[in-house]
Amino acid sequence: MADKLKVLLQYLIPQHGLSLLMGKIAESKNPRIKNTFAKWFIKKYGIDMSIAERENPEDYETFNDFFTRSLKEGVRPIAQGDSVIVNPADGKVSQLGPIEKGFIFQAKGHRYSAKTLLGGNAELAKPFENGEFATIYLSPKDYHRVHMPMNGKLTKMIHVPGNLFSVNPLTARNVPNLFARNERVVAMFDTDIGPMAMVLVGATIVGSIETVWEGTITPPTRDDIKAWDYHDKNITLDKGQEMGRFKLGSTVILLFPKDTIEWEADMKAYAPTVMGSPLASTK
Repeated sequence: MADKLKVLLQYLIPQHGLSLLMGKIAESKNPRIKNTFAKWFIKKYGIDMSIAERENPEDYETFNDFFTRSLKEGVRPIAQGDSVIVNPADGKVSQLGPIEKGFIFQAKGHRYSAKTLLGGNAELAKPFENGEFATIYLSPKDYHRVHMPMNGKLTKMIHVPGNLFSVNPLTARNVPNLFARNERVVAMFDTDIGPMAMVLVGATIVGSIETVWEGTITPPTRDDIKAWDYHDKNITLDKGQEMGRFKLGSTVILLFPKDTIEWEADMKAYAPTVMGSPLASTK
């Protein structure tokens, strides 16, 4: 009953209004607000500040600056080898496996289409039919910069407006089409194995989704899907290079074409992920 109530409340609250309010608070430079919030957050979630580039929470300008903190050089080594695909973020595998006839497994009893996830674009979704996907959940305690799993040339970005449900496991089990109905930013890359999609999914009180090539994508949100074309821009990112970040926690979904990758044996649902460690290998 308690779980059902938690999910029901998410339908009732003003999702975007709450997220905008929390975003403004998280951007406050008032020392009492930012320092108190950061210190509470560290204690609440057991965050290891010894690996942060700036260990003292008072050294950050805002809570969002603290939340998207960079790490000390070398604490997240990038697995080497041309065939190695690495984890894009610290977090936990929510689900991972085959895309079956264009549909992605969300949780028991729930699937959603790759086409819908990618903004309703059938042409973009076609290469991923019967391919592979990985959904990685970033909890509040995790490092919130997202990195490239392999080398790629940026070809397109799409901002898809939508809801801002929580993306925690409870909500994934209870809200149909969760990742294909939440607001999200889709980044498409050309790689040595064909196209790769990286989808950054927004969530309740996620104040912002950013990319390294365009900066802040949301907020503000919009009513219509917006697309950017980068085919002529020559934006290439290397494996392990930062590609984006969340201000407050969320989810990254990776899509790969059919018969192109093989998952690491220890990568399965609920397995922890460490940015830069092996996720899969190319065939």
